[in-house]
Order: sequence, then structure tokens, then C-alpha cells
Amino acid sequence: MIKFIYVILMNLFRAPYMIPKMRREADHPEKYSVEERYALARHVIRLMKVTGGIHTKSYGTELLPTEGGYMMYPNHQGKYDALGIIYTHREPCSLVMDKAKSNTILVREFVDLLQGKRLDKKDVRQALTIINEVSEEVKQGKRYILFPEGGYEFNNKNHVCDFKAGSFKIALKTKAPIVPVALIDSYKVFNSFCLGSVTTQVHYLKPILYDEYGGLKTHEIADLVKVRIQEKLDEVLKPAEAPVG
Repeated sequence: MIKFIYVILMNLFRAPYMIPKMRREADHPEKYSVEERYALARHVIRLMKVTGGIHTKSYGTELLPTEGGYMMYPNHQGKYDALGIIYTHREPCSLVMDKAKSNTILVREFVDLLQGKRLDKKDVRQALTIINEVSEEVKQGKRYILFPEGGYEFNNKNHVCDFKAGSFKIALKTKAPIVPVALIDSYKVFNSFCLGSVTTQVHYLKPILYDEYGGLKTHEIADLVKVRIQEKLDEVLKPAEAPVG
């Protein structure tokens, strides 16, 4: 949280220009292409990274499908999670976000710039509408980020909570590839008391194709994706945690 406030303060002088620019492009998608709006979002993230001493390493981008839409399901650690993925994911993508958290300044601009979806967890009918909308767009080739944990605890470190089965209805409806995404140390950016330089990792794992998950129920798919992500976290983190001597 300290770094979040620090980054905002360090970029206040840019706000009178940058936020209206984001708002203008978000409000006029007929004038600005998906690629132009995505480039602006990544530019803003880059400015935040530079002023905040944030470094993000990505792995497995060569595993991402080169054609068609797909769903990315990451573990959830904090406010920087989606930004780290967007910055390392070169092709335009969007996100599904909790409506209650999507209308603060800058967050609102990011969601609208990427034409993201706001999901109301308290409104079953609205949530179903969002699922159907995202499903249709994925079928048309769009790529989405959806956090199946549904939320996160402050400073939860690299702990992975249970995934909500309903998050995977979109994958079943579209038969699109599922891309598990393992985030490491992402919580350190905006969801800890760290103020110094921070390095996070984004691991794009091998896509799970419909041939593999099509015969499973949503809770089984949730468990499968969680296991894949947990295995990557264990692989990366355990050597560092091993005792010396």
C-alpha cells in the first residue's frame, strides 16, 4: 500500500494529461484501435514501473496460443497482478473485474480502455450476462484475464487460495484454450509494506486444451488449473527457501 501511494504521488504531475487521454481513447473506440488503446495502457504501466522501481520478468510467452481467443486464469495476490500480465502480454487482452473495485480513479480508466467487463458478485443475473458476453468475445478471438480466486488477502505472500468453479464456465462455453498464469511476488508491489525496488514474475504455463478439460466438471477444471499453478510456484520458490549448509 505504501508503494501504491508513492507511485500515485510520483505521477501526479502526469495526471492532468494522462488520465484525460485514457478517458478520451476509452470513450471513443471508433477512433482508436484496440492496439492503440492497449499500447496506451502498457505505456501507463511502464511509467508506474519506472517511478516505483518495479521490475517484472515474464516466462513462457512462447507457449501462448498464436491464433484465436483464450482465457488466462492467474492466482491473485494484489493490485499489481493484472498490470503485470498486461505489461508482459504483447498482444491486446482484456480482463473481468469485480464491479465494486472497478470504479476508482485510474482503475476505471484501465478497465474502460481495455473494454473490460465489470462483474457484480451480488447479482447472479448480471454475472450470467457478463459470462455470456465474454464467452462470445473469446469465440471471436479476444483474450481475457479472469482471477478464479475471486479476491485476495492483503500481503498474502505467494499463497494460492481455492479457485471458484464458476470462473471456468466461460472456458467450457467457448472450448477455448485455458492458460494458467503463475504470479510470483506480485503482492510485494502494492499489497505489502515494501517501498524499495521489487521484482515480480509472470509465468505463462502450457495451455490446457479443450481435449483435456472438456470432459471435466467446472470444479475439476478449477482444481486442475490450481494444481498447475501451485506446481510452478513450488518449482520456482522451493530452491530459494531450501536451508543453506
